Amino acid sequence: MIMSIIIGAIVGMIAGNIMKSHYSLLMNIIIGMAGSAVGHFLFGLIGFSAYGLAGIIVDIAGACLVIYLARKIA
Repeated sequence: MIMSIIIGAIVGMIAGNIMKSHYSLLMNIIIGMAGSAVGHFLFGLIGFSAYGLAGIIVDIAGACLVIYLARKIA
């Protein structure tokens, strides 16, 4: 659980920097965890399962997608 929070915060921070968005630590954790779920789900649909560094890249891609969709909805 603690590792999920730490990785979520790091993924959210990296995705925020890529998308030129700056959020609080709590928002980075939420974006990172949601992005991880979205990224692994979408990449799983096309038959790609990622672990290790590739999994982190999938997490970041999913978090960027979450930020993009949040901007379009708001």
